[in-house]
Amino acid sequence: MGIKLGMVGLGQFGRAFTKLFAAHPLVDKLALCDCEADRIKEQLDDPAIAIKSSAQDCYTSLDDICKADLDAIVVITQPWLHAPQCLQVMESGKYVYSAVPVICLPDFDECMDWCGKICETVKRTGMQYMLGETTIYRPQTMFCRRMADAGRFGKFVYAEGEYVHDVDARCNLREVNKNRFTGKVGSQAAALFKSYLDRGILESSMAYPTHSISGPIYAMRTHAVKVNAYGVPNVNGDEFFKGFCFPDVAALYQLENGASLRICEFREIGASAIDREESEIFRIFGQNGSFARNIWQENFRIRPELVKPLESTKLTDIEMRDPLPEEVKNAFMTALMPNAKPGEDFNPTGHGGSHPYLVHEFVSSVAERRESAIPAREACHWMAMAAAAHRSALHDGETVRVAKFD
Repeated sequence: MGIKLGMVGLGQFGRAFTKLFAAHPLVDKLALCDCEADRIKEQLDDPAIAIKSSAQDCYTSLDDICKADLDAIVVITQPWLHAPQCLQVMESGKYVYSAVPVICLPDFDECMDWCGKICETVKRTGMQYMLGETTIYRPQTMFCRRMADAGRFGKFVYAEGEYVHDVDARCNLREVNKNRFTGKVGSQAAALFKSYLDRGILESSMAYPTHSISGPIYAMRTHAVKVNAYGVPNVNGDEFFKGFCFPDVAALYQLENGASLRICEFREIGASAIDREESEIFRIFGQNGSFARNIWQENFRIRPELVKPLESTKLTDIEMRDPLPEEVKNAFMTALMPNAKPGEDFNPTGHGGSHPYLVHEFVSSVAERRESAIPAREACHWMAMAAAAHRSALHDGETVRVAKFD
């Protein structure tokens, strides 16, 4: 017997997931929710979605879908709504999946309050929370997690993670904001964000930190202890950065495992977000093995008497990825690649091929009534790392300790 799932938010990003959730073998029913009814109709008109959905299972408010007979709800709405909506879902007795980040607001202290509420609600209700962070299911992260678990890195020394996304690069952030702040819900947000500006509360690029932070932290199974960070302000008067103290922030963390981690979040930078080798990536260096730019290097010096030449291996995405269960892979392929030729293999898509893996992990965690691979306490720690870096940058790089959510 499968699960009954709801999806809240059928905008551009939400629509990238509906077919996958509908196709998963463990999903018996997919309820749809959006305050704009035409988006619901568009999804129901797709046979690949309609096979699990019907007009009777559609809603135009979060209040209504939370009352429905469902096991879990996926929330893919505007970033400033994520945390309160996820709390409402869990309070209604359902597991919840949240698009990234946990919440995105100019006030980092307020963000930390929301993180605390999410962790408390998970503990009190027993309902589970999963953050849909795409970096966790990029092939590079899967590979490094396996190597770390096998001890192949040896003692970790240093790691780097970055999200280099210039405002005018591909996936233009001006257009992204325009889409987020239009429509029935988005148009109501201008007054909210103006209230922060009126109070002199300015955000930074660290407000959206999970793409850069999550990969190395997840792969090494560690947490940050403290940070020193520096920010660079906008100097040309660009209206986009009116509410920013720093569009570019670089931070150096001390980790529990003894290594150092450098994180960069850049939004005004002469670098292209098309080149994934320079925009959304991480590197990890250990005393025995290291990973950078899809290359694994290893010296095999696990004992003093062993001396071998350094070996270097260039890896493909297929080699780095974990396999999906065969029945899940076939179901996704039928839905997303109906015209595939005989013998053609499933090609995972979306943010480095992460979308099918995110869907499978959440659905299986709900079906098995277990904590997901990206639980609340981890997601909130990543946000705490960003909040600490922001505070450090505001105080000229002073050392700031990072909160943990246990």
